[in-house]
Amino acid sequence: MRQREGVRLLIVPGLHGSGEAHWQTWLEARYRGARRVEQADWSVPDLPAWSARIAETLDAAPGVRWVAAAHSFGCLALAHHLVTHPASAVAAALLVAPAAPARLGVEAITPRTRLARPGMVVGSDTDPWMSAGEARTRAREWGLTYRHLGDAGHINTEAGFGPLPPARQWIDALVRRLERDARVTRADVREFAFAV
Repeated sequence: MRQREGVRLLIVPGLHGSGEAHWQTWLEARYRGARRVEQADWSVPDLPAWSARIAETLDAAPGVRWVAAAHSFGCLALAHHLVTHPASAVAAALLVAPAAPARLGVEAITPRTRLARPGMVVGSDTDPWMSAGEARTRAREWGLTYRHLGDAGHINTEAGFGPLPPARQWIDALVRRLERDARVTRADVREFAFAV
């Protein structure tokens, strides 16, 4: 894939990380300069600590804009990060198969407000961690679009997802949107003038 100047991929795994066969690992290998958030303890769903690790990962690469691809509990950590760090370098987000905050004891501190950037929540009818209805509600609360994958389980290796080509398409679409918005922001007003 062609390197897109200034926009890189940030992988935010869920509980227990994303192994070699997971779609996040497949996606990461397709983007030069991609970076993965590593947690101190992959088995403890500590929302503030996971959110802080996202901030630390971003701080290690100043001046870069990121598109984040999160999975499961990583989606909650990313949402928490974006609300607590409104100036975050994460400019767009793909949140796949979020985990239900109530199941992990973090409902009270999981954001229910707009994340103030473009993105998408992807849900499934058969996800044991969050119903499609709750995923749709979270997408609406976070101000993101919703994509429904039908009978796709938790959209992980156990559900049969190693490669996930739509994730690459969604990331590419988010990057194109950021690039388009940046061109409009940088454009001189004279570029929009038309000869009469």
